Amino acid sequence: MKLAKTVAEVKEAVRQWKKEGLSIGLVPTMGYLHEGHKCLIDRAVKENDRVIVSDFVNPIQFGPKEDLASYPRDIEADCKLCEDSGADIVFNPEVEEMYAENFTTFVDTTGVTEELCGKSRPTHFRGVCTVVSKLFNISEADRAYFGQKDAQQLAVIRRMVRDLNMNIEIIGCPIIREKDGLAKSSRNTYLSKEEREAALVLSKAINAGKKMIEEGERDGDKVLSEMRKIVEQEKLARIDYIEMVKWDSIEIHHKVDQPVLVAMAVFIGKTRLIDNFIWE
Repeated sequence: MKLAKTVAEVKEAVRQWKKEGLSIGLVPTMGYLHEGHKCLIDRAVKENDRVIVSDFVNPIQFGPKEDLASYPRDIEADCKLCEDSGADIVFNPEVEEMYAENFTTFVDTTGVTEELCGKSRPTHFRGVCTVVSKLFNISEADRAYFGQKDAQQLAVIRRMVRDLNMNIEIIGCPIIREKDGLAKSSRNTYLSKEEREAALVLSKAINAGKKMIEEGERDGDKVLSEMRKIVEQEKLARIDYIEMVKWDSIEIHHKVDQPVLVAMAVFIGKTRLIDNFIWE
């Protein structure tokens, strides 16, 4: 496995792979890899001849008061996980390698970015779409793998690929959870012992909402009301949003009469966590 620090290194490998007619899978990450990332890499390895894992904390998707400086990083552990999983390249560039001086070109989307995380993080998805577009161009990948935990991101990337006629297949993979139900996230490392326990309120609310729909409830407001009630009982929790949206367009929706995404963002102490389920 190769650790690549420059775009040129990745492009050189890609040129050779393309000459040989090999398929390429891309797993875009911000590093500090965990079991959720490993599942994406494992699937990419299974479905492609070569796999690139990008390991880059992308500054332009962070807001001015967000956790860019403190975001966890451990490139040595990341490389070991990638190598053990069978990846061929870990692409770990410096910020200056990805964004040259006076960088002024961005990729943006509307509509699908305006609710949920897009409402409270208004510049976030512009940063995501820009860096992902760059990674698609650098890797020339046939397929890219994203986790469902960031469900709105998955929807945004799919819309971008469709709208801009990008020649790549976007594959969504299920949420990976800890044994007690908490969705795996690099930000879980921020939680104190008390906060870690309090964070279980997210998966409790998700399970309750899913159970109501499974048992026949079709009024979205009733589902969301019960989920909010569960979260509000936890003193360390502060709700950013708990919403139901159409899964294809991320528009607010109040009935379970088509595929819907039920998503939440909750602060546990100072740490913002997300979770969701999709009902199809």
